[in-house]
Amino acid sequence: MTDFNHSEIEEYCISHSSPQSSLLCELERKTLLRSVYPRMISGALQGRFLAAVSQMVQPYTILEIGTFTGYSALCLCEGLKPGGRLITIDNNPEVETLARSFFERSDYNQQIEFIIDDAARRMEMLMPPFDLVFLDADKENYPRYLKLASRLLNKGGWLLADNVLWGGHVLDASHKNQKETKGVVLFNQMLANDPQYQVVMLPLRDGLTLARKIC
Repeated sequence: MTDFNHSEIEEYCISHSSPQSSLLCELERKTLLRSVYPRMISGALQGRFLAAVSQMVQPYTILEIGTFTGYSALCLCEGLKPGGRLITIDNNPEVETLARSFFERSDYNQQIEFIIDDAARRMEMLMPPFDLVFLDADKENYPRYLKLASRLLNKGGWLLADNVLWGGHVLDASHKNQKETKGVVLFNQMLANDPQYQVVMLPLRDGLTLARKIC
């Protein structure tokens, strides 16, 4: 049996999935050129997956924690019900100009509220219900975000979390004391053991968890 590396498998999957829009292609290129950490972008395969989940859920309200350059927000908007809204929060003002420029060019400009602020502080101010929450921010705070998201999600709502494998560090004892790894490991344990949720973790890119709030 021939061994294929992860990038080859991902490229094969991308080539056999529906294509991303020209706007998303442009945003991905500009992120790769301008960002110090371009791998933070969801990218084509995960982006199509996020869009598919949103289209299945058809949320009226979405909360995204961690905007980066706006790619995942635009993907999630593809499933918004008419008149629905997405709130996306990031604490890095350096991403604001690029993200806003693409939001303004999209079909969802009037449905996106982009906030530069501390995510936990702002989450405490928000009022439920939300139909879908996507976590993709600072990993050490994932456990805190989980508690806050659980208050905001309605029954039957969906929680998605990115980077839940954290580069494989969740299985590497040499990284167990790093604050980001500790945050991800604790988050994974909390969510898997929380009776409020039905949970599935997928090895998509750096790991993506889907959890449905059942009570």
